[in-house]
Amino acid sequence: MNRVEKITKYLDQLYPNAYCELNYTKDYELLLAVMLSAQTTDKRVNQVTKVLFQKYPSLPALKEADIKDLEQILKEIGTYHKKAVFVKEIATILTDQYQAKLPTKRKELEKLPGVGRKTINVVLGELGIEPNIAVDTHVERVSKRLGLAKEKDSVVEVEQKLKRKLERKDWVKRHHQLIFFGRYHCKAIRPACEKCKLQSICKYYSEKTR
Repeated sequence: MNRVEKITKYLDQLYPNAYCELNYTKDYELLLAVMLSAQTTDKRVNQVTKVLFQKYPSLPALKEADIKDLEQILKEIGTYHKKAVFVKEIATILTDQYQAKLPTKRKELEKLPGVGRKTINVVLGELGIEPNIAVDTHVERVSKRLGLAKEKDSVVEVEQKLKRKLERKDWVKRHHQLIFFGRYHCKAIRPACEKCKLQSICKYYSEKTR
């Protein structure tokens, strides 16, 4: 069994039903939630979006929202001043240019403020528009520790290597599994190395026990 097979088999054992932990009921809510999740936790994002989406239940409503009120709602998450502006700007663009609907083309999504490659990959994959792997801090850390990517690789290089090594039909599932693995098992601080079945191929464990 090669490295990739060992990893995917273990991920299937640990997290057969891994999923997106951000709460949303509408396509654009997912986009906004992922954008807001930068430099903060999904749990905290879910706390603020519960209030945000209830108070402003549509894109036109968000477009007309007072920026100070948006800041007040988002103040529990990192860089909330900037993110409040992004929320209002995205709502305005989607309302005025896309009839209050979320575009499904990557080039259109790239034009939205605060929306980068990771956010687009998550949205396209999660909504079933296009198979994708998004590389966040968890996916990047796990990929490098397990030798799926090199330590010096950029997030784009990590993404490209994962896409080459993993089956396209499983990209979204693997993306969620790698996040769960990094979030709950292979943590940045105090990872659960002692009970991990991937010790033999883990660079981090090898260096730690040298």
